[in-house]
Amino acid sequence: MRPYARRLRVGAMLVPAAFAIAATAAPATATAAPTPLAAAPLSAGDGTPAGAVTWMKNHVGSTGWEHYCEKAVENAYGTTGIWPSAIAHWNGAPHHSGTKPPAGSFVYWNISSYGHVGIADGSGGFYSSSIGGKIGHATSVSYFSHYLGWTPAAVPSR
Repeated sequence: MRPYARRLRVGAMLVPAAFAIAATAAPATATAAPTPLAAAPLSAGDGTPAGAVTWMKNHVGSTGWEHYCEKAVENAYGTTGIWPSAIAHWNGAPHHSGTKPPAGSFVYWNISSYGHVGIADGSGGFYSSSIGGKIGHATSVSYFSHYLGWTPAAVPSR
């Protein structure tokens, strides 16, 4: 099944069914800690490049976005559900080459049929899911193979 193939509405947000189930489960008691999965669709950035980088930094270590890289970068910009995959985002946006994209830019790799995307840190590195099984930071876009390039920092839209 493709990411975002089934979506459900949680509050005002449209989220993948897997996240919605966790988010709509029975309410947590005062002693129960929320799971990262339940928090995933409810957290969003402020829509700026600096805010996207900060959002990713604040989520380093989170496993709730594993296999949902496009969702993570969209959440970093305060939105979700714009593109069905990283490769669709890449194909639908103006491309740039270079290994030191501006902070907040989207960086892409062709590592699967869905591609992969992260958020540039402005120093040649990036933040992304799938770094050790969680959101993490890498110091070079060469961390993953088959680097495609980058697209401008902006709230994702079609």
